[in-house]
Amino acid sequence: MAKYIIALDQGTSSTRAIVFNDQGTAIASHQIELQQYYPQDGWVEHNPEEIWQAALNCVQMVFKKSKVAIKDIAALGISNQRETTILWDKNTGQPVYSAIVWQDRRTAGYCSELANDSLNSLIQTKTGLLLDPYFSATKIRWLLENIPGLAKKAANNQVAFGTIDSFLIWRLSGGKRHVTDATNASRTLLFNLQTQQWDEELLKFFSIPPAILPEVLDSSAEFARTEKKLLGEEIIIAGVAGDQQAALIGQACFKKGMIKSTYGTGCFVVINTGSEIIHSKNRLLSTVAYRLKGKVTYAIEGSIFSAGSIVKWLRDKVYLIETAADTERYALDVASTEGVYFVPAFTGLAAPYWHPYARGAIIGLSRNSERAHIVRAALEAIAYQTKDLLDAFVKDGVLLADIRVDGGMVANNWLLQYLANILNINVTKPKFIETTALGAAYLAGLHVDVYSSLEAIATQWQADQVYVPNFAESKRKDLYEGWLKAIKRVSL
Repeated sequence: MAKYIIALDQGTSSTRAIVFNDQGTAIASHQIELQQYYPQDGWVEHNPEEIWQAALNCVQMVFKKSKVAIKDIAALGISNQRETTILWDKNTGQPVYSAIVWQDRRTAGYCSELANDSLNSLIQTKTGLLLDPYFSATKIRWLLENIPGLAKKAANNQVAFGTIDSFLIWRLSGGKRHVTDATNASRTLLFNLQTQQWDEELLKFFSIPPAILPEVLDSSAEFARTEKKLLGEEIIIAGVAGDQQAALIGQACFKKGMIKSTYGTGCFVVINTGSEIIHSKNRLLSTVAYRLKGKVTYAIEGSIFSAGSIVKWLRDKVYLIETAADTERYALDVASTEGVYFVPAFTGLAAPYWHPYARGAIIGLSRNSERAHIVRAALEAIAYQTKDLLDAFVKDGVLLADIRVDGGMVANNWLLQYLANILNINVTKPKFIETTALGAAYLAGLHVDVYSSLEAIATQWQADQVYVPNFAESKRKDLYEGWLKAIKRVSL
């Protein structure tokens, strides 16, 4: 029996492929950085062809690196940046425009024009989401209105919409399959959480033709088979999930109340709510955690737009650091920020504020401020933003326990200790931190019986280190109050 899984993890900043064995151990990996494009203030785009070529190259290269025989590859799983929107011609397979990235805020004015209490309530009840540029629906609407002739082609069933998973599956299958999974569908603003179907009322409201939408499958299912010419043999694509849901699975958060927080380009705190849809009163999101054999497990989520992207800005735009690892050294060089706060609202503020027009600021600078204070303030901002989310969870009646963390930023031990100090709960780092790819592998493996059950998968999870809070309550309170004052300065 084939015992290896290839996971393709297409993220905002990079694309990677990892080969896993049936014990969830990574055998080989290959990664390619992805270029972001910023044509206007608040606009963020990717080149779909660059995404495709990187994805294909990563899978081909990791297969070579692993030296695993093709017959021993049981399946391929995909995890992807969510909400990012691509429309392509069904006949040629060519994208009609750049991929509009989840961070993009070009439809903020459109959302403001539409917003009213009745519509907001309708959208939250049906989709669990909020009316915001973050989600796919308004991005689709913008494309249909701004690309000449596109609306007519869409009405004539000549155009396909997809989040990144759909686009990659289309390409990998040679245009034979136009599908997505329930987790990705639940991030579009068009998918009804209760019926688990595309919502006709919302499609009509946003004037989006149903024919452009992909078929929605379980998260573990037969999505397609890769074209033989791409990898030498056909491989079943058997697992798909949006990156944050994939990380929840990779962290083995299968019980109601379990929490994971991923620190990649952004930060996403997700709590398993079991069979219950929690409609937040504090501007958090309800979403599909995963759907297996038709049974839906739900989650409640808080999203932060800027986490790892702050470090990338420090490195690539203002040259305060040379590598991401430098941030930990600078944070340790000073005892505090001496009152400096960094609000990283590069593309607005996400949960729980949802201010699309807010912009970043560094506040509290003095003649004594130096590079280390600013770098440390940037890391502290990640902890404060996470506390914003957890406070909102508590207000919604969610009980908080140990939080499992993952993503590229958790290599920074100083950050994780500060996170525990500000949140006042234990923070646990797993032995394998690339849990997004691991979750995609688990989903694919479930479908082809490499893994027998979620319970079997849970036994593979191992903790690496637990960070225990050591701040006095008065110190924690004073630091966070300073953050809240800084937020008010950019949210007017």
